[in-house]
Amino acid sequence: MKEDIQETRLDNGLTILTDRMPGVRSATLGFFFRVGSRHEPRELNGISHFIEHTVFKGTAKRSAFDIAIEQDRLGGNLDAFTTHEETGFAIKVIDDQLPRAFDLIADMLVNPRFDESDLESEQRVIIEEMKMIEDSPEEYLGEIFSEAFFGSDHPLGISIAGTPETVRSFGSEVTRNYHDKVFNATNLVIAAAGNVDHSQIVELAGMFSTQSTQRTQSKETSGISAISAASALNDPPQFLAPIVIKQRSDLEQAHLVIATPFISATDDRRYAADLLANIIGGGTSSRLWQKVREERGLAYNVGASASMYQDCGVFSIFAGSSPEQTREIVDLSIAEMRAVVANGVTEDELDLAKQQSRASILLSLEDSASRAAALAQSEMVYGRQIAVEETLAKIDAVATRDIAAIAREFFTTENVAFAAIGDLEGDAITRDDLRV
Repeated sequence: MKEDIQETRLDNGLTILTDRMPGVRSATLGFFFRVGSRHEPRELNGISHFIEHTVFKGTAKRSAFDIAIEQDRLGGNLDAFTTHEETGFAIKVIDDQLPRAFDLIADMLVNPRFDESDLESEQRVIIEEMKMIEDSPEEYLGEIFSEAFFGSDHPLGISIAGTPETVRSFGSEVTRNYHDKVFNATNLVIAAAGNVDHSQIVELAGMFSTQSTQRTQSKETSGISAISAASALNDPPQFLAPIVIKQRSDLEQAHLVIATPFISATDDRRYAADLLANIIGGGTSSRLWQKVREERGLAYNVGASASMYQDCGVFSIFAGSSPEQTREIVDLSIAEMRAVVANGVTEDELDLAKQQSRASILLSLEDSASRAAALAQSEMVYGRQIAVEETLAKIDAVATRDIAAIAREFFTTENVAFAAIGDLEGDAITRDDLRV
């Protein structure tokens, strides 16, 4: 697979990656910036997410309506997202529409209008988005948990969207200064997959790079220093072990999270860590799904996952159930963590998890959007492209002893955390209940 991947690195830091897929007519183009919410100054919390929204409000030559019409005419959905560690814009189109798609995204990112009235309108939209999250118990629990687990002073513990107060402060000057200083070619990976020609993408990217550099140099930006992805890793989180219960008597279900610190995205043990999370709660054959849902009928949705950042990770178990069944789900979840620590996992469980991972990876190769995203992720996290064959070999090499070692290291800790939201008046979850 790797022989179809090509890369070009420009002197200003812009990286262009392509993955040619013969025999398809689709092409996915993505602009992925190496910065996200954890790179923001505290007083500008939420500005990356704000910029992700407001570049759609118009440019020097396109109105917001023009942008909407053009993406519909291209036949693709222009998707944008902000995480703690990156901000991205991607569109999937028919291959012969790729130059037009490139021009659209490049114009939005180089020449955003940032009109004051447009920004005020989008401030209101984002504040409504915050209210929507508060009305969604699972999402709101995630925000409550992150703040308690990472701490409100650490960027990973702060909302990606910011606060109503910070968002209202993002006027035209502040927004444009941050955009020009951060959302430029230096922090950018352009990735394309499908029926693409590398030389064409490089040519288009070169024009974008020149425009971006000229715009940045022509602006007097004040109060914001250059920001790079490495700057956020100088302050690793000091994990807390909170027990947080948010009382909400208006909810029919209670939602809960049990979590521990875990492997980072750059740790060589990440393959084993992913398999461990899958065995405990990654699918319908997983331990938690079988014990909690199938055998006892305690929850419709229950599972486990590994969230990995560049310098840390989180293992989490999640479930939603009637409030009176919360304690039983906690007991069953902790019991499974204890069982893995004491007895490890079986060869059959490990083999099944490996087969699931292998199928997921190989099936994703048929989708140009997945391949473009994988190009960007490999570059931003590892600084190189990791061949599918290498990934499959690393997964295949994981042994049961590797799984057991990770469980012993990360589950037998005083840092097991618990958070829940719902009508949970009654018996409280204690530190002893969470001890693995």
